[in-house]
Amino acid sequence: MSRGSYYYEPVGESEENLRIMRLIDKCYTRWPFYGSRKMIVALGQEGVEVNRKRVQRLMRLMGLEAVYPKRHLSANGTAHRVFPYLLRGVAIGRPNQVWSADITYIALQHGFLYLVAILDWFSRYVLAWRLSNSLEADFCVQALDEALKSGVPEIFNTDQGVQFTSEPFTQRLQQAQIRISMDGRGRVFDNIFTERLWRSVKYEEVHLRDYDDGWDAHRGLKRYFAFYNTQRPHQSLEYRTPAQVHHELAA
Repeated sequence: MSRGSYYYEPVGESEENLRIMRLIDKCYTRWPFYGSRKMIVALGQEGVEVNRKRVQRLMRLMGLEAVYPKRHLSANGTAHRVFPYLLRGVAIGRPNQVWSADITYIALQHGFLYLVAILDWFSRYVLAWRLSNSLEADFCVQALDEALKSGVPEIFNTDQGVQFTSEPFTQRLQQAQIRISMDGRGRVFDNIFTERLWRSVKYEEVHLRDYDDGWDAHRGLKRYFAFYNTQRPHQSLEYRTPAQVHHELAA
């Protein structure tokens, strides 16, 4: 858990906006292709009337973007270096071949946090995770440092977010001689395994709880990731757990 979460202070949004954000999160988990216009309709079906400008602002704050083809996908929206996507057509056949990282939004009763997780693509094993009350790169670097204690992947894939293009994050990977891969802009399904992880986390844990604060969220997610790794069977793994596949084949 990052230092920012231990000393968590509620983010400065009204209770009404926080309620809308929780609904947006639920709708987006179910329909990740919804942009602000369709999100307004979905919110209306939940009895919430809100204008598009407000929905756009809240989705930006939550780090959400609709999944659909966009123009100028190669445009660089960051001052840091962006690396090419290396996984198109690559067969994933063993643990520690490809890892990925991504960030999602976690609702609290009176605020929200951001969650980063690092996932092994082959075994679906969650190698590390961290919570933070800001989108600065520190909590992502902390999760990466923890994951690298257990092994080193051949390729590490992320989106082009500023946390993952930051020098501290990319330098860690380069120092470990890991090849860096980044999704095309607007191509959320380049990182499809992490997107599937978020759906499981949201449906099986976050949306079933009503976390009081950052400590409560940390306890709940710690319990869930232990269950996910060691007890939850995956059909794609022939109903074995991620821990079984990862530790047996990575040894």
